[in-house]
Amino acid sequence: MLIENKGIKTKTFYIPPFELDAGDFVVIYLYNGYHFYETEMFLKDIFCGNTRDQDVTVHKKLTFVEHFIEPTLRRLFYPVTVGEYLRKNANLDSPYAKKIYEFEWINEKTKLNTLPGNPRRLLSLYSTLSKTDNIIFDIVGVSPQDAKKIYKTVKEIVQKGGSAILLDGFNDMKNDCTKYVELQWTPK
Repeated sequence: MLIENKGIKTKTFYIPPFELDAGDFVVIYLYNGYHFYETEMFLKDIFCGNTRDQDVTVHKKLTFVEHFIEPTLRRLFYPVTVGEYLRKNANLDSPYAKKIYEFEWINEKTKLNTLPGNPRRLLSLYSTLSKTDNIIFDIVGVSPQDAKKIYKTVKEIVQKGGSAILLDGFNDMKNDCTKYVELQWTPK
């Protein structure tokens, strides 16, 4: 068991109990709206072991698949390239470090600020998967078709013994996961 959640309760919401084991793909449906980012970051910090919660036991910390954000000055004067990003953020010995190059038009010198949403998100995902197979992620800013591609990639990792938590604003993956958890609003 990697994570044991006995139920996370705040003033505004409740996340029902669940366990995350190797081979599990948990979808936590947070609904879409103004609260999404704050709730996502709150849960990410708990499941990554950065914040303690009395009702959650983290036996093995998960790694969050971060969104790439480039500072404006860096983007204007010395943009980050795919090769540089991978050298800093990936295990170059892993096959996932090179998987982004399956796009014919992406090479080491491609500037990240020229990548559209899906390849940019895949680059973050692949660099994280090159180091660990226990992740927490979202698919914010990605089209529904591209979200399915990302979901399929993560599902393959899970089938090989990894584990994943998807923090999602839509419930379309409800029937395609090992465990589905839905945020419940706390009555006022």
